[in-house]
Amino acid sequence: MSSDDDKNIKFKVPAAVAKIMKQWGGRAVRLAAARGALPMSGPNLVTVLFIFYHGEDQELRAEALKTLKELSPGILKTVCSQTEIHPEVLDLLGRLHYKNMEVMEPLLTNRMVGLKTLHFVAENASGHVLDLVARNDTAIRKDKALRLLIINNPNVDKVLKIQLGWKEEVVTEPVTLKAKNKGAAVSSVEEEAEADEETEVLSEVAESGLSKYQELLDMPVSEKIKMALTGDKEWRSLLVREANKLVCSAVLKNPRITEAEVLMVAKNRASNDELIRTILLNREWLKNYDMKKALIEHPRTPLQSAMRFMSFLTERDIKDLAKSRNVSQAIVNNARRMLMTKKH
Repeated sequence: MSSDDDKNIKFKVPAAVAKIMKQWGGRAVRLAAARGALPMSGPNLVTVLFIFYHGEDQELRAEALKTLKELSPGILKTVCSQTEIHPEVLDLLGRLHYKNMEVMEPLLTNRMVGLKTLHFVAENASGHVLDLVARNDTAIRKDKALRLLIINNPNVDKVLKIQLGWKEEVVTEPVTLKAKNKGAAVSSVEEEAEADEETEVLSEVAESGLSKYQELLDMPVSEKIKMALTGDKEWRSLLVREANKLVCSAVLKNPRITEAEVLMVAKNRASNDELIRTILLNREWLKNYDMKKALIEHPRTPLQSAMRFMSFLTERDIKDLAKSRNVSQAIVNNARRMLMTKKH
């Protein structure tokens, strides 16, 4: 961030933080604070680091940036969940941790998150983090640029692009008939006809996805629930992303839903606790090994259930969990304990 940007930021230091900083006498204390070595609450620490990062002292700025990058997800989640946090603090954290779903979920759902932060994440993120931005219907309706940034993101999947109104343009090469005999000419004509038919089918799929998404925008909750319970795969893929828990959980009660679709929900770290709870109640789905593995890794699976499923994992998967940064420390510790037990 340039110095010009720094000058434009108006930030009122909270009284508690101002009081703490007032007591710091020398430079050594400030350096210790920038390195996260002084006892402070997570929110106060991040505020101090933010102040140092936007200050004129280059050494303090560099140390503060390093500490902000290394803060634990637990501290960052607490900070990003604050209701009165300054948008610029969220912006800085978003730019540093946009690849970390655990941090980005509370950040992107915070009412204080600014449009420039959403723009940055929409342009650079991938997977479930990008999916979270796309779920922000309010922001997308207000700002057309946000929708376009998501669509143009090279990491976005085609289904999400279609949901946001993108249409695929299929360009077919003209077929030149240079056949030496009648049979070859007929073959070329058939290939051209097949290409035209494929173009038409792809166009219909794109228009279908777009029309359903547009229809969804004005659909009342009661209709969404009804469609979630009875709709086809396209409707299910749209409605399972809904923020309303009654709507998205109804998708899992649709008799036509496949186990593969349910597994995608379990693997999606953006899936809410109601979706995970519904999956946990279905014994048939839980017979699937990959389902158990996905639930263990999901942040909303109750710890007791995750621990129970770990007993079904292969040693290789347990080893992966023992060094994973995408699960809780309790899961990591249990995986390490299981490996130690097997050695003895």
